Amino acid sequence: MNKLPAIDRYIARLIFFPMLGTLVLSAMLLVLEKMLRLFDFVATEGGPVSVVWRMLANLIPEYLSLGIPIGLMLGILLAFRRLATSSELDVLKGVGMGFNRLMRVPYAYAIALAALNLAIVGFIQPYARYAYEGLQFELRSGALGASIKVGEFTKLGDRMTLRIEESHDEGRRLAGIFVRGENRDGQTVSATASRGQFLATDDPNTIILRLSQGVLIHESPKFPVPRVLTFDSHDLPIPLPKIEAFRLRGGADRELTIPELFVVGKDERETLQTRLESRANFHFRIVEVMSMFLIPLIAVALAIPPKRSTSSLGVFLSIVLLVTQHKINQYAEDLGARGTVDPLIALWVPFLLFAALAVWMYYTVAHVPGGQPIGALERVAAKAGQKIRAFARLFQRKQRSA
Repeated sequence: MNKLPAIDRYIARLIFFPMLGTLVLSAMLLVLEKMLRLFDFVATEGGPVSVVWRMLANLIPEYLSLGIPIGLMLGILLAFRRLATSSELDVLKGVGMGFNRLMRVPYAYAIALAALNLAIVGFIQPYARYAYEGLQFELRSGALGASIKVGEFTKLGDRMTLRIEESHDEGRRLAGIFVRGENRDGQTVSATASRGQFLATDDPNTIILRLSQGVLIHESPKFPVPRVLTFDSHDLPIPLPKIEAFRLRGGADRELTIPELFVVGKDERETLQTRLESRANFHFRIVEVMSMFLIPLIAVALAIPPKRSTSSLGVFLSIVLLVTQHKINQYAEDLGARGTVDPLIALWVPFLLFAALAVWMYYTVAHVPGGQPIGALERVAAKAGQKIRAFARLFQRKQRSA
């Protein structure tokens, strides 16, 4: 960093902190929004709370891939907006530093973050998504102990029923236990216990439920009356239900890496629908990464307000443009996956139009004297703001007179 010219270090600092803050904030908002739904899902399935954190950890790559473009856009935009509103940009241009020279640092950030985003969406996110789906499967199947719910009667296999009143330490300590089991010759064993815990055995298909301070009732057609036993400790073997193995990775396009998507898209042994979906998702990921190279052009064009203006319209439009372009890409991917339009055309034509808009906006602000690509919108926004303020003052006067 010290080998960079002073102006590059200065711009790098101006970009870095807003970019980092935006990235962290956007990722946190996405995580918090998903966390509430995951807590509800895990509670419904009766799973341990720790699963929520594991599931959220596997979603972080996906959220980073969404937050990185927003962070880059706002980091560059807010940095150049500060240069413009403080007249530092005019000074820099006055000493011979044009926009092309000042774009070195923004593009250094763009190249580094595009490489990071490519690694995330191309290789990290597919494995994280598969792990997330695996945790969901294990919760639903009971492989994480989610099949035993507090306060409900739970069937363990065909011949055993269990109910617990309280569960502590994520199921390690149980309280208020009722269990009833039946064998094939009509004998039944019922037990109640104040405490209990599950213990592993050498047999992976069997666990031990160790009961403490309870009563056991043994009933059989051979017994004239049930046998009642009071115990301090009793081990009850419980056969585990057979759990279907989770599918192999690749059950969905999002679980395939970019090279795997390319191979599947060209594989004639796959169905036409599978090939179309793989090609569409492949081009979607590449377009999303390539769009990051257009962000510095748009951010700089939207960062510079008209002279004697402090309007923040550019900040709002930058987010609108990013979200709109992302949604267009998603719609184009859907069209390509259905075969309505060839995936290559569906995704790259909107990208080229977006690139043309970005180049025009940058050229207007950088090379056209007095150029302002959103000047008309700025004027409309200014007039609308004046009318709103005038209406507010009129409303306040009427209120005071009343």
